[in-house]
Amino acid sequence: MTYTSNWDKFDHWLNTRNQGQDEFIQAVREIAADVQPIINVHEEYKHHRVLYRLAEPDRIITFKVVWQNDNGELRINRGWRVQQSNVLGPYKGGLRFHPTVNESILKFLAFEQCFKNALTGLPLGGGKGGSDFNPKHCSDAEIMRFCQAFMTELNRHVGPQTDVPAGDINVGQREIGYLYGQYRRLANEFGGTITGKPLEFGGSLVREEATGYGVIYFTENVMSAADDKLTDKRINISGAGNVALYAAQKAISHGAIVTTLSNSKGTLHIKEGLESTDLNMIISNKESDNALKDAADEGVGEWLARATPWAIPCDIAMPCATQNEILLQDAQRIIDNKVQYVVEGANMPLSEDAAELLHASDLVYIPGKASNAGGVAMSGFEMSQNAQFEPLSFGVLDQKLKDTMAHIHSQCWEDGFAADSDQVNYSRGANVAAFRRLADAIVAQGY
Repeated sequence: MTYTSNWDKFDHWLNTRNQGQDEFIQAVREIAADVQPIINVHEEYKHHRVLYRLAEPDRIITFKVVWQNDNGELRINRGWRVQQSNVLGPYKGGLRFHPTVNESILKFLAFEQCFKNALTGLPLGGGKGGSDFNPKHCSDAEIMRFCQAFMTELNRHVGPQTDVPAGDINVGQREIGYLYGQYRRLANEFGGTITGKPLEFGGSLVREEATGYGVIYFTENVMSAADDKLTDKRINISGAGNVALYAAQKAISHGAIVTTLSNSKGTLHIKEGLESTDLNMIISNKESDNALKDAADEGVGEWLARATPWAIPCDIAMPCATQNEILLQDAQRIIDNKVQYVVEGANMPLSEDAAELLHASDLVYIPGKASNAGGVAMSGFEMSQNAQFEPLSFGVLDQKLKDTMAHIHSQCWEDGFAADSDQVNYSRGANVAAFRRLADAIVAQGY
């Protein structure tokens, strides 16, 4: 086969090797399009085939998870750990328990994690893992037994200098505690092998809030660079997990007007803006099946069943739920409503055609690999605290988070200008800055 360009050759290789893995292909293509010009002028990058090596996981571990429900019946799930790249440090990335989890989603998340972790400046590689286990409607004892069975299989592949998992969707402090307890028993050691632990045994302050807070800190850096400010800006946030809730909390405390939160069942619309006391009520009730509708029933805003936030006018759209949640028609509504900024709190929340449409518009688009890197940065700080047996205060960690987000912003700004434009492209800046760090590490370490 004859190729018209290096891009065509890479794209054919990518699609041939990963057939049916649409999420992974989408993630790789988005980054590859920005970094191909960099590769074309660096012979060492071409010689070492850095993009191909980054797009191929170091290994994918797949295993059976057998556990017992409360009726004594055996259940069988599938578990994965995708160890994408460790050229910068031990593999680092969360575990996700959800019935939609599959290899393609975990590969996309692990690939994105490599670039996100590179932007933090910390010595962290990229990985991701999880299971198609659905913890909804399971008892606490069932979740414990599942976590113990999962870690029994995973433990031989992780460790403080090898692979350090963390939480993700449906894996919070409870699940992390059960996973860590089983690891400790099997490994006969107390080390920083998992982050997101409860404070009582090695967890870190600010960890629960870090991703959401970091999204707002990054947004403020973006707005400051544009001689703008967050005060009185109307923000539509999607999601009702930690990222969404703590982004809302920090935004409100900095003078913004948060007008929506959402989940898979619908959207809570608060036209006049969410009050801190009402948000705290939602946070305290976040484990409920529908904390947002419960809040609406208590008089907090209007519940819009089966609706998303994207048709509602705002200044800032902040998708904080899941991948591909903003589709082409949503992107068009955002443009029609003259939204000024789209700031991703989730990983790859835009479908491919939605991303293309927003990139071609005049609004400022901030990719999640930059704006939601606060969570993994705080995980890195937790690893450091565990290694030194020295917990840090909330204030110290919060300042370290602010500094990290400012550092990421400066990298994106520096690499975000194209030769023919005087407007920064944050997506390009994030991709190029992270790629350079990863590529240089690959070249330096040889093959």
